Amino acid sequence: MDVILIAAVTQDGFIARHPKETITWSQDLNLFKKQTLGYPLIMGSRTRACITGELKGREIIVFHRKDKPQDILKNLNAKRCFIAGGGKTNSKFISYLTHLFLTPHPMIFGKGVRLFTDEIKEPELLLEEILPVNKERGIYQYQYKIK
Repeated sequence: MDVILIAAVTQDGFIARHPKETITWSQDLNLFKKQTLGYPLIMGSRTRACITGELKGREIIVFHRKDKPQDILKNLNAKRCFIAGGGKTNSKFISYLTHLFLTPHPMIFGKGVRLFTDEIKEPELLLEEILPVNKERGIYQYQYKIK
């Protein structure tokens, strides 16, 4: 099964200004919806609480800090799933990831919630595809396979 971390990030590696931020700055929402539709979507409880819209057409799995990633993943019956966590959830799933879909935005927060909040082992990434999100603003999604 493909386990794909999907995230909009700032140029300095943040996914939010603070843990309770409702993300309104991301310009890849339509691509996110298209890519995750029909697949399980795993996110942390804080991330789930910050999403104001509905996520129809996806099985939403809320990951809690006491949960074990392997237990969540082994119970899924899908060819792929997406991790759209906060930094803690992303860190917990790093060793299970097969792909990384990142959309860097032309913003710098200086502080906030990092893509990974815990120390992680550095993965080797292989670029597979670049998809345009907003060409005028220079926003593209970079899709990497993790070796």
